[in-house]
Amino acid sequence: MIFIRRHLDETLKSEYLTVEDLLALWNALRNGYNHQTTVILPRARYDWTHLRIHDFKSVAEYNSVLFRITSQMKLCGDTITDEMLLEKTFNIFHASNMLLQQQYKARGFTKYNQLIFVLLVAEQNNEHLMKNHNS
Repeated sequence: MIFIRRHLDETLKSEYLTVEDLLALWNALRNGYNHQTTVILPRARYDWTHLRIHDFKSVAEYNSVLFRITSQMKLCGDTITDEMLLEKTFNIFHASNMLLQQQYKARGFTKYNQLIFVLLVAEQNNEHLMKNHNS
């Protein structure tokens, strides 16, 4: 009970201050906020479907948004695997980068973090090349 009360938002603390039974508090919170799945999941699935890597300025920004979306989907009970993350990333390369997409796919990545590491290094190398070219 102490743990739950400590981590409640201040407005919720005052709202549920008089509730003494742990089960009653838990049920009241669940009844008040259990609808989040029906609100969050459709939006997360929409974002997942419309996520494109070329909409972001950097691989790190894309990766951050991807993990926000997958965290929301996992919170709502969806299962997201490394294979799904890899396929999503491979399939959303811009059409002008099809050769790169095929080369990355041919490398046989089994973990999403391996692919992102390679993409981050490639992006960093490209930035260095562009700086050298411009100077």
